[in-house]
Amino acid sequence: MKKKPLVGIIMGSSSDSRVMHEAAEILDLFKIPHEDQIISAHRTPTRLEKYAKHAETNHFKAIIAGAGGAAHLPGMIASHTVIPVIGVPIMVYNDKQKKGTDKTKFSAFGGLDSLLSISEMPSGSPVVTVGVNKAANAAIYSLKILANEYPEVRNGLKKHKENQHDSVLKESEQMKKVGLSRFVKQKFKSKS
Repeated sequence: MKKKPLVGIIMGSSSDSRVMHEAAEILDLFKIPHEDQIISAHRTPTRLEKYAKHAETNHFKAIIAGAGGAAHLPGMIASHTVIPVIGVPIMVYNDKQKKGTDKTKFSAFGGLDSLLSISEMPSGSPVVTVGVNKAANAAIYSLKILANEYPEVRNGLKKHKENQHDSVLKESEQMKKVGLSRFVKQKFKSKS
């Protein structure tokens, strides 16, 4: 596999990085080189067009684009390239947080605005859309695209599925062994 980036991860603002880092973590786990950038469809429209050309020139295989609110970034990047675009609707955002506050803004419609904006692209300019804040799923989907060309990615995905399968069986056995109430207390005690 090449050392050059195969996947682009873009987001509309730095606050989106809280969600989009999950895509990078999955790609890192599979040792897939990626390039990460902040590109605003509204604030840097000419940069968006240049990025699409950059992605094509550098033979990216997929672009993962995350955006909240009106969420135009995935659709706009898709309109400038033939590279598959995977849109990540983002619910939580906070571009203009005041220093000393920990107040997080949420999109007015709980992420539904972003989901609909990305998934309802006009005919002829599709964007694959994952669930709200599901950047990890976007990365898995990009791996499936790469698996068509790279056997090592295909093998890695098969192993990943086997691990998921085995994990469910292991948890089921543990639940059977200790009982549901005790299982929940053991499994989720650190999260309360």
